[in-house]
Amino acid sequence: MNKAFTKESDSDEDDELALPEVPAGGKNYITPAGYARLRGELLQLMDDERPKVVEAVHWAARNGDRSENGDYIYGKKRLREIDRRIRFLTKRLEIAEISDPSLHHGSDQVFFGATVRYADPAGQERTVTILGIDEADSAQGQVSWISPVARALLKAREGDEVKLVTPLGVQEIEVIEVTYPAPD
Repeated sequence: MNKAFTKESDSDEDDELALPEVPAGGKNYITPAGYARLRGELLQLMDDERPKVVEAVHWAARNGDRSENGDYIYGKKRLREIDRRIRFLTKRLEIAEISDPSLHHGSDQVFFGATVRYADPAGQERTVTILGIDEADSAQGQVSWISPVARALLKAREGDEVKLVTPLGVQEIEVIEVTYPAPD
């Protein structure tokens, strides 16, 4: 098939949609565990997965007509995806500011890495852990430090009431408990 009719792009655009942008002029705060996880993914891509895909593309290229060679086309596409992810991870790790939440163990004030239990005006309690934008997973009760709820909670203490701006308006939420992981 003629390349003019394919939807693939050869550009080097970083269209990584999975994670939000770091705030302009801000730091990319991350826990030591989150940094290790991202670094591990980067090393696995560079040392393990990429060389295997390069070998597969090299093998497929020797098999003749590349325009109709599915292994070659898929391999090149996968290689672009891996390279894009490597560039993304490298940039994120370069600007990462590692912050160890266990340093605040025993504190009742909310800082990065805190697990906070709070109650909304209806009395419904929720628990969130404030983490970096590259490691937060809302399904696990983790929020990014740039999220509205985290920004409202940061610097508050147990017993404080803070204002949380929501799409439905401003809510007063009460900080019930603040915990941090124990130091190693």
